[in-house]
Amino acid sequence: MRLTVPQGAGGERLDRVIAQLLPDYSRNRLQTWIEEGRVSVDGASRPGKYRLFGGEALQVTPATEIAGLADAAEDIPLRVVHADAHIIVIDKPAGMVVHPGSGVAGGTLLNALLHHFPETSGVPRAGIVHRLDRDTSGLLVVGRTLRAQTRLVEAMKERRIGRTYSALATGRLESRQWVDAPVGRDPRHRTRMAVVPSGREARTLIEPLELLPGATLLDCTLETGRTHQIRVHCRHIGHALVGDPVYLARKPASPVLAAFARQALHARRLELPHPDTGDLCAWDSPLPADLQTLLETLRADAL
Repeated sequence: MRLTVPQGAGGERLDRVIAQLLPDYSRNRLQTWIEEGRVSVDGASRPGKYRLFGGEALQVTPATEIAGLADAAEDIPLRVVHADAHIIVIDKPAGMVVHPGSGVAGGTLLNALLHHFPETSGVPRAGIVHRLDRDTSGLLVVGRTLRAQTRLVEAMKERRIGRTYSALATGRLESRQWVDAPVGRDPRHRTRMAVVPSGREARTLIEPLELLPGATLLDCTLETGRTHQIRVHCRHIGHALVGDPVYLARKPASPVLAAFARQALHARRLELPHPDTGDLCAWDSPLPADLQTLLETLRADAL
């Protein structure tokens, strides 16, 4: 991409001018390109703090985000809740990995997106903005264009995207809980997360909806979005999620609860400002069949 520094930008830093000239790219991405020497000023690489005079010729060479992305498409069914020219809202089933990695090379949401929406091959991570754990079901949003993805990422950082989950926790929780506890890598078990003083700030509003035999149905609203945040915070207050293979210390005495094969967590509501219009949009997802059946069985046992 070839650009010209506006005459009125004399004295401004290179990184700030680039961000103004290329608003569809995040500042972090542009800063990385500057550090990698992908941005030149009159043919010479310069640091982000370099002061411009105005009128210089800029050349930007974008990095390829994922090698061979266009060849990774797989014909995997997707439940599309909403799609327009800018965004796609997906209702992800439990068992689907969102992005390749950690030994998972295919069969992911990213692979499915590339098949059903080939244009996402031109967007980093095929437009994926946030993730759900493999065995967590529910709603997530994808940016269909680079501009849309960048604006969604900004909205996520500014905490303007609302995410509410349905969860079934072990034990009896009768009062609303505002959990403000930092989450980071567990120093004793590096493959999982924990509440640790050195962790990143993490806040979750946990509200009990229904008391059931051996468990409580919860509404969990994220203010921040750390890895495994709801699962870790529920364990932190003594009510790990039913079926959680990582954070549930011991199986419940109830055979019905003990038999549930995944963490009982579902991303049921998603709210966000539309990246094109700014209008507030919201979608809801009903509980998946396995969770609904579990709740009905518990309700019947309570009679």
